[in-house]
Amino acid sequence: MNPFPIHDIAKLIDHALLHPTQTDEELHAGCQVALAYNVASVCIKPFAVSIAARLLVGSSVRVGTVIGFPHGSNALSLKLAETVQACRDGAVEIDMVVNIGKVLSNDWSYISDEIRAVFYTCQEYGAILKVIFETDFLSDDALKIRLCQICTEVGVEFVKTSTGFGFVKGTDGKYDYQGATEHDLRLMLTHVGPNVQVKASGGIRTLDELLKLKALGVSRIGTSSTVAIINEAYRRSGMVVPSMAVPPITELNGY
Repeated sequence: MNPFPIHDIAKLIDHALLHPTQTDEELHAGCQVALAYNVASVCIKPFAVSIAARLLVGSSVRVGTVIGFPHGSNALSLKLAETVQACRDGAVEIDMVVNIGKVLSNDWSYISDEIRAVFYTCQEYGAILKVIFETDFLSDDALKIRLCQICTEVGVEFVKTSTGFGFVKGTDGKYDYQGATEHDLRLMLTHVGPNVQVKASGGIRTLDELLKLKALGVSRIGTSSTVAIINEAYRRSGMVVPSMAVPPITELNGY
């Protein structure tokens, strides 16, 4: 039996096209990568949702986008407007960043109302919601646990670790981030309800990392390293790595 079922690996991946410096050419090429490798979805910038929907029409690759990205600070009315626009443009998966300052303020009424409002809007348009915690900013596990509880109460489809851009300033004045950590993923998997899935995003760039997270119980992986991951699965399976019509120019640092 093939130890690296290519289809199963590909369908774990949300191919991320979110780096701020990506050009139109790279965004188009990234959609072609998602199509060629038949991943679960492409997670694209909001302005490009309609473009991705046209490029991927007729395929099983779903179109996703981000809301309140990357810091979650938009007013709720704007998050709702973003969600409506994205769904009308063809998005069927919505990754929303919570208001991180409100989480750190323990304003759980605000957070619950925000998640619920975006979730209901997604339901109205037939889209699923993934709630991004930005775990690098939340050093207190109790905050992440409470977010898991709220997301379970609301009934969202996914909770998600990171945007990939949650850089924290260190004591040396430099910025860095961890992204998806095993500790946070285990915590989230333990504290969400049975109908809420977990997406790992941030710093996942190798097949071994993907397989480890899959074994933990993670259902989706957000990464821009799709080509490297799936090509490695082909190599380990003893299969010929498929030639690509476009170069892997979507693999940029930051996600």
